Amino acid sequence: MFGFQIRNHPIGYLPSVTADLLARFRAELDPMLADLQRLVEAESPSDDLIAIAACADVIATLGQRLLGVAPERVESGGRPHLRWRFGTPRVALLCHFDTVWPMGTIDRIPFRRDGDRAHGPGVYDMKAGIVAALYALDGLPARDGIELLVTSDEEIGSPTSRSVIEDLARRVEAVLVLEPNQGGALKIGRKGVGMYRLHVQGRAAHAGSPSDGVNALLELAHQVLAIAAIGREDGRTTVTPSVAAAGTTSNVVPAEAWLDIDVRVPNAAEEARVDAALRALAPTLPGATVRLEGGPNRPPMETSATAELFAVAQRACTEIGLGTLAGVTVGGGSDGNFAAAAGARVLDGLGCTGDGAHADHEHILISSLPERTALLLALLRTLLEPE
Repeated sequence: MFGFQIRNHPIGYLPSVTADLLARFRAELDPMLADLQRLVEAESPSDDLIAIAACADVIATLGQRLLGVAPERVESGGRPHLRWRFGTPRVALLCHFDTVWPMGTIDRIPFRRDGDRAHGPGVYDMKAGIVAALYALDGLPARDGIELLVTSDEEIGSPTSRSVIEDLARRVEAVLVLEPNQGGALKIGRKGVGMYRLHVQGRAAHAGSPSDGVNALLELAHQVLAIAAIGREDGRTTVTPSVAAAGTTSNVVPAEAWLDIDVRVPNAAEEARVDAALRALAPTLPGATVRLEGGPNRPPMETSATAELFAVAQRACTEIGLGTLAGVTVGGGSDGNFAAAAGARVLDGLGCTGDGAHADHEHILISSLPERTALLLALLRTLLEPE
């Protein structure tokens, strides 16, 4: 059960949640943007542990300045995750600082302001969310009951931080994820994600005598059609053959081939169905064999895990003067999926508005930075109010 309740009186009745939060953070916009620029310029591709460590140092310094205390460093698999813990946590904030961008991208796509837009690699996904989290915590009159976890491997499936996230989700009542929002809407549902690779083994032969061999590429073609058919026609479940390779030279029957498969499912039942169907794949050509690797990576984040917190956030958004707050279900996964599957109530997409995640035009709307920070602080104050 939650340690907080959705109360019948309007949020404005609470003296700790007021409409001047927006004005406060709008007045702090310049230092917030300066800190965001420092984070964006501290490039942090997931697979570069030296860069990851350097960016972690930048975040630790920023957090110590704003929160008055250094983070705990949770080392796993040679990479750091940062954690601030205040008292006995009831509410957790979840962020990541790794990005998909290789080192040197900042030279090609520098941090820059263009009207209401701030551009740069990782600015939208999700370094602006880290800034919002730290400034919101700085604005809390008391931080007891809060834990902030900032991880460094979300973009590669969270292989070293997943257990840390799941442990956190089992210890707290609510997990607020600072991933970017979707056109202003919070992410109240996320599909589960599966990552598979199918290996096909055939037999090589001279292309002039193809019947002497077993063509692994031809077998793979049969498999691609079977795999694509596992998805649902309405698009709620997608099973996408994505990357493939086969063969060695043009005059040799391919002896080997492989295929990557991306799976997105709306619920646990579909996750189980698709997994079983992929594992039941059988070869079509005599002499060919198939072998499947991988499996579900992120479980679905279903709306049942987000409904209660979303109602609180909607009321807080109205109270601070930001109007109606919408919610959407999206196909992409996040660490919020792990938290929801571990049993926590979750709300995702509390970060900034913008566009271009993983693309050259990645940007945030600058005006959304103080707005989302104010919303986060209002939400935290409401959730932490004593019963």
